[in-house]
Amino acid sequence: MNANTQKYTISTDKNKLNFKVIYHFIANSYWAKGIPKSVMQKAIDNSMCFGVYSAQNEQVGFARVVTDNATFAYLADVFIIPDLQGNGLSKLLVKTIVEHPDLQGLRRFLLATADAHGLYAQYGFKPIDNPAQLMQINPANVYEGNTREVE
Repeated sequence: MNANTQKYTISTDKNKLNFKVIYHFIANSYWAKGIPKSVMQKAIDNSMCFGVYSAQNEQVGFARVVTDNATFAYLADVFIIPDLQGNGLSKLLVKTIVEHPDLQGLRRFLLATADAHGLYAQYGFKPIDNPAQLMQINPANVYEGNTREVE
């Protein structure tokens, strides 16, 4: 970890989350472009959330985990604001998540990424052993037409 990461804290307290920061980033991301605010709020409400905060208590990062806290988890919506990327905060965030007591002993912990394989590999994530076992429903452009809500 970078010495600068000591200036930041990570919390699972949903009351501390800054929805505006989260929504702005996620609604403009490659994976959820145009997500409606109501959908993003529902996702947060039904997930274990991790907020990253500066010493001034400003939210600078986020991730959420969809889990049953027993056998399965899915890591989603991971980000650090662009101005602070490259300073070790994403490593601190992922390390905090994979070491969280409620996420130990899971049979499967999944994620999807287009560009951060190296980050996640450092914490034990690896390509699916037998991708033929997994199936998905993945509608193209699921949020298309909802960009009117994006700020």
